[in-house]
Amino acid sequence: MKGHIRERTTGSWAIILDRRDDETGKRKRKWHSFKGTKREAQKECARLITSMQGGDYVEPAKETLAQFLDRWLEHIRSQVSPRSHERYTEIARKNLVPLLGGAVLTKLRPEQISAAYGKALVSGRRDGTGGLAPRTVHHMHRILRQALGQAVKWSILARNPADAVDPPKVERQKMRALDATESAILFAHFRPTRVFVPVVLGVLCGLRRGEVTALKWRLVDWTTGHLEIVESTEQTRKGTRSKETKSGRARRVALPSFALEELRTHRVRQAEELLKLGVRATTDDYVYAQADGAPVQPNSLTHEFTRILARSTGLPRIRFHDLRHSHATQMLAGGVHPKIAQERLGHSSIAITLDLYSHVLPGMQEDAAAKVDAALRAAIGKAAG
Repeated sequence: MKGHIRERTTGSWAIILDRRDDETGKRKRKWHSFKGTKREAQKECARLITSMQGGDYVEPAKETLAQFLDRWLEHIRSQVSPRSHERYTEIARKNLVPLLGGAVLTKLRPEQISAAYGKALVSGRRDGTGGLAPRTVHHMHRILRQALGQAVKWSILARNPADAVDPPKVERQKMRALDATESAILFAHFRPTRVFVPVVLGVLCGLRRGEVTALKWRLVDWTTGHLEIVESTEQTRKGTRSKETKSGRARRVALPSFALEELRTHRVRQAEELLKLGVRATTDDYVYAQADGAPVQPNSLTHEFTRILARSTGLPRIRFHDLRHSHATQMLAGGVHPKIAQERLGHSSIAITLDLYSHVLPGMQEDAAAKVDAALRAAIGKAAG
């Protein structure tokens, strides 16, 4: 196997690969066009020779975007979580491929991508009932841009055509937070159900859904009244798996006395329930579990919460994740320092906390201004006297 390059015009090269036909022994030549520097052309020639020798050679001029996305999805499998890989695969094969999959990878143009996004917004739903949401098309763009960026790293493309395309504007999703009165009504509504403790952990501790389903009794410190949040659970098509928290770090959350009391009551009730089944409770049991102690899938918690909430008449229709927003909003509105809120919520930086809950801060600023003003006037009055 041999190969060499030949300059056509400035910055444009022909890569010629020589190989022998295994059956006839005759020499065959493969020509590739390449744009870039001489050094880059030499590196691409070496890459193509290695690819041929390894048996995974695909002529760039013939490889479609659909074929490349399959290769890319396999490449990133070990770099993302199983749930993220499932999501990437779904968007790539069900949204991108029907619109752009037949395009030859090396000939894909920004205007083609832009037109595909426009079509997706108007008629992109697979059931034929209309267009996709701007947020979904934005996810499509993010995945396509990442995939084509890899094609550039592999020297298949000289530049990323998705870089020249602007995705549709996505309005920030409005969060719905409960105030203290609504939280009290929520507790009363859920108290007779198995979802009561997850609701308490969401409203009073700000736990995420996966953190609730991963919490075990050994992580509850009864002496100090703290929770150790060390992992989360993630649901995939292959089942539920444990993973690290979203920020990648464990955190310690102080329990309000109300939450601590409810957890003690729940612990006793759960132990009695297990004892009736002939099972002895241990510290390795899940705090929120099925009647036999088995763990609950995150999606099941969401479905049960939504089902029970629908039976109420005086509560807004919120998501389980909005309980976390309620905790954050009530903390900040009550004057808790944003740094403390960040630590309780498990955000990787205080900037995330401030950005998400900036709508709460104006009231805090007014309160701070009033306190500074009062302190200054008192000092002035004292000095004058």
